[in-house]
Amino acid sequence: MITTKGRYALRVMIDLAENDQGSYIPLKDISARQEISKKYLEIIMKDMVAGGLVEGASGKGGGYRLCRRPEEYAVGEILECMEGTLSPVACLADKENRCPRKSICQTLPLWTEYYDMARRFFYGKKLSDLIQS
Repeated sequence: MITTKGRYALRVMIDLAENDQGSYIPLKDISARQEISKKYLEIIMKDMVAGGLVEGASGKGGGYRLCRRPEEYAVGEILECMEGTLSPVACLADKENRCPRKSICQTLPLWTEYYDMARRFFYGKKLSDLIQS
């Protein structure tokens, strides 16, 4: 399930892309446009900076901006940065899938197909696809 944190992160990324004038965008402006508390956005922005999605600057003229062009961000990348893996089950979240039941699990093909479908969907969408012209 995608939480509020992931959904808000997408809204913030869209806001940064749509309001890009080449300078940093103050958090208070994003907060006002998106109607998200500044306090909650501070938490989200910290994670997005740490994840390399945005860069921030403090002080006068500070704020946030995208590190790349909108078409270079996959929606899946943004969601996984905020939410962790898109995997529906723990065994698929483990890249090596060391589950002792792997060879006999009758549900693993179902979860694998679902996971692959979700990844293709979210990684097939770019931030630029969400921006209104």
